Amino acid sequence: MTPIHDQTYRRYAGTKQALGRGWQVIMWTGIRSMLGRRAFVGLLLVAWAPFIVRAVQLYAVTNYPQMSGILPVNPQMFRSFIQQQGVFVFFIAIWAGAGLVANDRRANALQIYLSKPLTRLEYIGGKLGVLVFYLTLVTLVPALLLLLMQVLFSGSFDFIRENLFLVPAVTLASLLRVFVSAFTMLALSALSKSSRYVAIMYAGAIFFTEAVFGVLRVIEGTTRVAWVSITANFEQVTDAIFRLTPSYETPVVVSLLVLVGLIALSISVLERRVRGVEVVS
Repeated sequence: MTPIHDQTYRRYAGTKQALGRGWQVIMWTGIRSMLGRRAFVGLLLVAWAPFIVRAVQLYAVTNYPQMSGILPVNPQMFRSFIQQQGVFVFFIAIWAGAGLVANDRRANALQIYLSKPLTRLEYIGGKLGVLVFYLTLVTLVPALLLLLMQVLFSGSFDFIRENLFLVPAVTLASLLRVFVSAFTMLALSALSKSSRYVAIMYAGAIFFTEAVFGVLRVIEGTTRVAWVSITANFEQVTDAIFRLTPSYETPVVVSLLVLVGLIALSISVLERRVRGVEVVS
């Protein structure tokens, strides 16, 4: 006969994790997962190519002042750099974000995630953290490093003193792109179970609004309708942040409200779609 072992109660001897840290596990798991894809890592490396070009520009102007007329180092340069990185924000948002929620919905994993001591807010925060990490890596991080390179090459803080607003401007402009793109992509990912369809929806939203703006611009003969374009709104608000003349006639406040509205709409979608149990009507 097989002996029956004593199954009396035993005190748990493992470690207990503090509540509210579940989002970190989701975020770092997602980050490591993307780093395992060589093509994605290659995209990240390509995204740093403009930084190298700008760093060479800073070095050349610092050591050969006569080149400042050809390659000026001013707030406009940093504004242009952030705008250039918008292309990489687009591709990284699609690559890293399209399947963040969609894949979990397809595998019915939301019920598993939210049946644990994990709140919906933690789940969304963890998924959002993946996108914010990678988008910041190609916008805010290289932009701030460019400011540091300028100080190192020149050997003084004169440029920073003359343009004290640059550090907060670079930070704010970069984070605006990061969070609007991240929230929008995550919301779209929560609407479908297909990451490919999510990618198409995101690309469609960018290109369709830009096309509508182009048509209205010709018909109306004015750029006051720039608010219909997500890309144009980014440019308009970024110009204001860097204290430059706005690119379009649309009031900056209107463009800012559209971008904030996108975040608010995305939060509403996430609140409705990220649930442990779906209600079928």
